[in-house]
Amino acid sequence: MLQKYFRNKNISKKLKLRLKNTIIDNTLTYASETWILTKSDRKQTFFERKVYRRILGLVYDNEKENWRILTNKVIYAMLKHPL
Repeated sequence: MLQKYFRNKNISKKLKLRLKNTIIDNTLTYASETWILTKSDRKQTFFERKVYRRILGLVYDNEKENWRILTNKVIYAMLKHPL
């Protein structure tokens, strides 16, 4: 449903992150206080990183002259310093 918005180049990354925070986070955490946090917690963080990678997109590496996927470290660094 939201994939077409996350892939759209005309929508800013700031708006995409706001959509993620309002729609996806609220849906995932609904009634989460009743969950037992084991493998489902790891799946949730995996899904969250996947969504961030889709929103932030690929990065062009000038040294290697190719596109690369953002690492977890880079994703979290970008989120600490919002766009």
